[in-house]
Amino acid sequence: MRKLCPNYEKVNGLETVLEVPIPEDMWTSIGSTASNRWLNLRALLRAQINSNKTSSSSSSSSSSSSYLVASSNNEFIDLLKLVGCPLIPLQVQSDHTLTRPLKDASSIEASSAKYIVQQYIGAIGGMVAMDSLKSMYAVGQVRMFGSEMRQGGENIKPKGKAEVGGFVLWQKNPDLWHFELIVSGFKVSAGSDGKVAWNQSSSQLSQANQGPPRPLRRFFQGLDPRCTANLFIDAVCVGEKTINNEDCFTLKLETAHNILQALNTSHTEILRHTVRGYFSQRTGLLVKFEDTKLVRMKHAKGNDSVFWETSMESVIEDYRCVDGINIGHGGKTVAILYKYGMAHNHQRKIEETWRIEEVDFNICGLSMDCFLAPSDLKKEQHGVV
Repeated sequence: MRKLCPNYEKVNGLETVLEVPIPEDMWTSIGSTASNRWLNLRALLRAQINSNKTSSSSSSSSSSSSYLVASSNNEFIDLLKLVGCPLIPLQVQSDHTLTRPLKDASSIEASSAKYIVQQYIGAIGGMVAMDSLKSMYAVGQVRMFGSEMRQGGENIKPKGKAEVGGFVLWQKNPDLWHFELIVSGFKVSAGSDGKVAWNQSSSQLSQANQGPPRPLRRFFQGLDPRCTANLFIDAVCVGEKTINNEDCFTLKLETAHNILQALNTSHTEILRHTVRGYFSQRTGLLVKFEDTKLVRMKHAKGNDSVFWETSMESVIEDYRCVDGINIGHGGKTVAILYKYGMAHNHQRKIEETWRIEEVDFNICGLSMDCFLAPSDLKKEQHGVV
């Protein structure tokens, strides 16, 4: 991962520290010469890269790339947001580990789930170690493949070259986090200031998410064990399944109807959101995280609707101990988007492979200023045009 950029304007000048570290593959692809790369990188850091502002060398490089087989830059940005930084629909306690007595469970499935979560807490490092965590920092790199929209039922395979990028994640208790992802010269960001969650990109205005602050899905890909334990503490055990030759318990969590209603907008209605976690019977660790969401897009006129079903599965691997906590350092996410209704019947598949390069806890000097919402979002909230 490249964290510093040489100063090409002043020979003896200080190197520039990149806000988001990027893979070497991405560094070599954004320009043919050192000075050209520097110009492109400066534009990227200022979140100004779009179809009208890429250099000729960058454009020629992107022409042989897939951009996840998107028809436009805005569509590519939407796909990055969907796969790179989606939110979980539930509020999750982030400042301490929750516990529930087994005897208070309403069913054998619920008590089994609580027991499995307790085993997971022990496998991760224990409650004392997890509750000592006040903040977190992680840097990683991603490699994405995409497919074209295909007729439902067809075999979907990735097409084109991989899109590479890097991300940085900051988190602080409670409900404060900031995430930035750069892929192929495009940047998306998401965050929570404790009151509202938001997202923005290099070519689109900031948008506030409906409802109270919620955690980032990437937390549950091995990075935040405490959020994972707190999420599944009220789940039910629905059976067993073998994942990558590991016998696992399956924990299931259905999002309540009143919570989904709070997230609806005038044009969208979330009909269902189901989360599943697969915990190894051998190690107690989370092996796979899965969530499925069904959204109805309301037509402006009439009662016809289009339905979007998103199914995302993340396999977590390469657990390593960091300050007494087991953190997943690699894995793969497969997302399948299914669109149907009003003569639509299409599917798209996106695959993301990630690797964590750095992770650390209890970061000194991490203040509220690191989690401020974008200025245009604040203006919108206060009714300023």
